[in-house]
Amino acid sequence: MGLSPESPLLPVADSHNDLLMACMHRRERGASDPFGDDWLPGLRAGGVVFQVLPVFTEEQFVGEAALRRTLEIVALAREIAVVHRHDVAIAERSADIAPVIASGRIALLIAIEGAEPVGSSISMFETLHRLGVRMASLTWNRRTMLADGIAESGTGGRLSSLGVEAVAEMERLGMVVDISHLSAAGVDHLAEVATRPFVASHSSCRALCDHPRNLTDDQIRLVARSGGFVAVNAFGAFVSGAAPTIDRFVDHIEHAAAIAGEGRVAIGADFIEDLIRMVDPVLGRQLLVDPADLSFIDDLKAPSDYANLSGCLVERFGPARATRFASANMLDFFRANLPPATKP
Repeated sequence: MGLSPESPLLPVADSHNDLLMACMHRRERGASDPFGDDWLPGLRAGGVVFQVLPVFTEEQFVGEAALRRTLEIVALAREIAVVHRHDVAIAERSADIAPVIASGRIALLIAIEGAEPVGSSISMFETLHRLGVRMASLTWNRRTMLADGIAESGTGGRLSSLGVEAVAEMERLGMVVDISHLSAAGVDHLAEVATRPFVASHSSCRALCDHPRNLTDDQIRLVARSGGFVAVNAFGAFVSGAAPTIDRFVDHIEHAAAIAGEGRVAIGADFIEDLIRMVDPVLGRQLLVDPADLSFIDDLKAPSDYANLSGCLVERFGPARATRFASANMLDFFRANLPPATKP
């Protein structure tokens, strides 16, 4: 099942693509324009109009090197926006998104995946905000000074006192909090202390695939009640314990919508196959998936494959509902929750 000649290519908003890490690795290996060569054509072919770009701390940079590496990658994002200014623009304010998309460009939003760059210095959130970062998670799978990741769930750890301060600071700045990868106890604690909407940028449904990286129905409800969205992850191991398919991925969207409401579900595909093929990132022992058993959806491996997803969504939900899941829900959220002006 895929895009038929009669089906439109839906505009897509994607809340998780690690392409900045891929571009950095390719740049360090001598490629002059990895974004233009490796990623921009696929984003265009898939109809992507809004792309969140997380900055991830690889295992070899955990510790004091994390902030330096993050600054290097944020600088690369800024360079991409200059070199490809006719195709992309970084969105920092709520008012940026609609004009960028209306001009035919892709709106990019910079995020931080895991708080390793912050360490114990909450003031770093303000620095990162000044550099254009508009969304951040407190953890990847590992532990940070702010919280435990899902790989540390056995500790029963909630947010640290520093993590509670971090949430308050992010809310003050207008930086969206992301719960993907956060421990189960951490999700519950965040829901207790948050005063603004939070999101799950790339998490699927535990009810359909019993993997610790997926969200339970209760966690999905917490996100929805906050006013945030759950963006469904297309990584095969999170979609199905058997051979994952694009239809099974759409099942996760349908289930999440039944639990959260149709206005609170989006896409955060997390195209790991493309990333590993290009750069073989160092992820350490807390990947929660055996690298030998990585599985992918054959017709949903890269941004260009959103052309396949469009037809599936329209067939399952009809054009209007399909468009909400593909892009409108996420665009509405960020237009409502990004700062109206650059601050502080």
